Amino acid sequence: MSDDYRARLRSLPTFPDDLPVLDPDGVPEHPLDLFRTWLDDAIATGERQPNAFTLSTIGEDGAPSSRTLIIKAIDEHGLHFSSNRRSRKAAQLAARPIATALCFWRPLGRQVEVTGHVTDLGADASQADWAERPSYTGAPNPEWVLWALQPTRFEFLQATLDRRHVRVEYRRGDEGWTHRQPSTPAG
Repeated sequence: MSDDYRARLRSLPTFPDDLPVLDPDGVPEHPLDLFRTWLDDAIATGERQPNAFTLSTIGEDGAPSSRTLIIKAIDEHGLHFSSNRRSRKAAQLAARPIATALCFWRPLGRQVEVTGHVTDLGADASQADWAERPSYTGAPNPEWVLWALQPTRFEFLQATLDRRHVRVEYRRGDEGWTHRQPSTPAG
């Protein structure tokens, strides 16, 4: 990489000067409560598609594969997303029904990583989702599928200007959700 390009990349603006604060001792017991609050905050910024996220699945060769989707709903089943049943992502989820979603809200310096099991929500839910698409013409689409990412782990990250980002990790176990602040190396 040329020194000019390196300097150009390093000079790009980072986060706004006035970032929200994440107090690890003040987070709710359930991670979906914090997730919804952060998503609401992202919606309030006015940025386009604050419900966009990167979904990573695992291919046949064991390598990760990622693409950007949108969150359709959030409920007791998890985070909903959809796509064509013949897509690469559908084949990967059929073989290994686990995934990670990464939401990044630049104006707030926030990101959330959500990992869990993925389930097909069934033909009725899939067709209802299909019918809500802006391009819907009234014809059903049997290839359309609505999935739910059922979280087993969340990691919330609040950026700080000094790069000592604050993280809170939630894990679901037999007794429900627990959370902690993971240790991170300095710098």
